[in-house]
Amino acid sequence: MSTNGHVVTLEAAKNTGSNHHVKASEASSERVRLDGNIARRKVTGKEFFWWDTELPGFGLRAFPGGAKSWFVQYRQRGKQKRVTLGRPGEMGAEKARALARAQLAKVALDGLPNAPKARGKGKGGGMLFSDYAPRFWDDYSRHWKPLTRKGNRARIFKDLPGIFGHCRVDAIRRSDILQWRDSWANRSGAFNRTIPIMSVMMNYAEQLGLRPRGSNPCKGTPRYKRKLVDRFLSAREFHRLSTSLRAFEESDPIAVQAIRLLIYSGARHGEIVGLRWEWVQPPRLMLPDSKTGAKIIYLNRQAQAMLDAMPNRAEMGLAFPSARGDRPIALSLPWSRIRQHAGLPDVRLHDLRHSFASIAIADGISLVVIGKLLGHALAETTERYAHLADEAIVDAAKRVSGSLAKCLGIAA
Repeated sequence: MSTNGHVVTLEAAKNTGSNHHVKASEASSERVRLDGNIARRKVTGKEFFWWDTELPGFGLRAFPGGAKSWFVQYRQRGKQKRVTLGRPGEMGAEKARALARAQLAKVALDGLPNAPKARGKGKGGGMLFSDYAPRFWDDYSRHWKPLTRKGNRARIFKDLPGIFGHCRVDAIRRSDILQWRDSWANRSGAFNRTIPIMSVMMNYAEQLGLRPRGSNPCKGTPRYKRKLVDRFLSAREFHRLSTSLRAFEESDPIAVQAIRLLIYSGARHGEIVGLRWEWVQPPRLMLPDSKTGAKIIYLNRQAQAMLDAMPNRAEMGLAFPSARGDRPIALSLPWSRIRQHAGLPDVRLHDLRHSFASIAIADGISLVVIGKLLGHALAETTERYAHLADEAIVDAAKRVSGSLAKCLGIAA
């Protein structure tokens, strides 16, 4: 039984998981998630097949003599076919998976009419991606903020042309995007940052008439799931950090002041190091631009007192300048020394923002208000702290029940 381009594999034996050696008397096939560990398993006495649980038709074949090969099996025009992709010693599992996916996609399109050719220059009537990238940059990059533009430039002129440079813009298909995704399995973070750029490029190509409308191949492509690393400082750790800040007050006064303002305000690193005196309008910082656009940062008593006491206070100019005075201070080096002194080598500057949120939740402040304090444009961004709110409620419930138990005379 088969689907378009995919085949239902042989009857699978139970996946024992821990077996690394298959004997001749056992089953002739197994369904597993194919990876390098499976490729290193040994088989003795007969031919054996491992079928991938993620991509139907993709498999690993072991021969009686011990050799192995990646393959993809499918049904095309009523006939079952098996194509060898390579050997595990020469090709990794993810590369083989990408080739199998591309072959299955090609089979699925067999017999369908060709898409209409888009207008443009280049071989076959379509513009090459390597020629399109500079045009897209000239037209579109001005809409990005300077820091975003700086990060995206390398992806548009280096990473993406390295993959799609030889392709016609109108010929890039979803199978190509999925193959790229598989090939970047060890660069999952880079893929997650680059796929939105590729999607914007494909949308703009449609507007220019270089692709058919509604043909964006990036649409629906899943990003790699990555575990968010949130680090929250405890009261004891804050005390150690405070002691270290005092120890560096004389040698790095501007850095210490900037870090203290990060602690008191919950602001982003870039919002504080780039702060200008003309934006300081107590009891607020009126930022004309930030990651989420124009933003107001509300100053608490400690933050206001710290700004008032700064010796370099002026009407205009950078609040935290570098030694040269013409650009914002770089906090990476002083922060590294300060956190090592405090015995907190794993704490990032951005963790001070997370800790601001955790303390606000412990004090009973709602997620809605915290979102406004942090300047989140989307409520979903603040929801990452929801589990902390749950913990605070559970803790409060325990304290209330303990008090009630004492009143009833049943406390331990």
